Amino acid sequence: MVNIILLGPPGAGKGTQAKRLVEDRGMVQLSTGDMLREAKSSGSEMGRKVAEVMARGELVTDEIVIGLIGEKLAQPSAGGFIFDGFPRTLPQADALGALLAKLGQKLDAVIEMQVDDAALVARITGRYNCGDCGAVYHDVTRPSKVAGVCDACGSTNLVHRADDNEAALRQRLMEYYKKTSPLIGYYYAKQQLSSVDGLAEMDAVAAAIAKVLDRSK
Repeated sequence: MVNIILLGPPGAGKGTQAKRLVEDRGMVQLSTGDMLREAKSSGSEMGRKVAEVMARGELVTDEIVIGLIGEKLAQPSAGGFIFDGFPRTLPQADALGALLAKLGQKLDAVIEMQVDDAALVARITGRYNCGDCGAVYHDVTRPSKVAGVCDACGSTNLVHRADDNEAALRQRLMEYYKKTSPLIGYYYAKQQLSSVDGLAEMDAVAAAIAKVLDRSK
């Protein structure tokens, strides 16, 4: 069992690699967004808190998110946990470390998926997907076999995400570097940080991550 954080800017491929770890190693992906949506509809005391905060249009506090994570960590996972979207700030990193220690667990690895910004912008702005089945394509690296038609289901509902444009992506990158990149130095100082090339082929990235995890056991 290993507990890990995947770090990297929007579009670095964290979600793709997390999905592979879930399938290949039986890990549990803890996505902040998914946990909040699940809690909101659960009817639990924590869920009611989440629903009230979201109804007011406010941001959910770190305390609530840590509470939700604590509930998940209390449920055994043979493969371990992947923290997705949390922590984003240094106070959140401290809170997560304290929670793990309280539960007698630890953080085994923090994996930074390094990318070149220009290459990342080219990767993301060319991305589109099928609005019906969700299949993902790219203008250059993975176009559909027939222009405008989904290979998987035959739909012609192929769309670019509204925020997958250069201006929006550069704004998202700026927010990441301002708020989240300090975590790289934080975990480096704790000797928990490993870096992989996030722009390599998908299988190569998966192999590099596997090497880090096997070393952390």
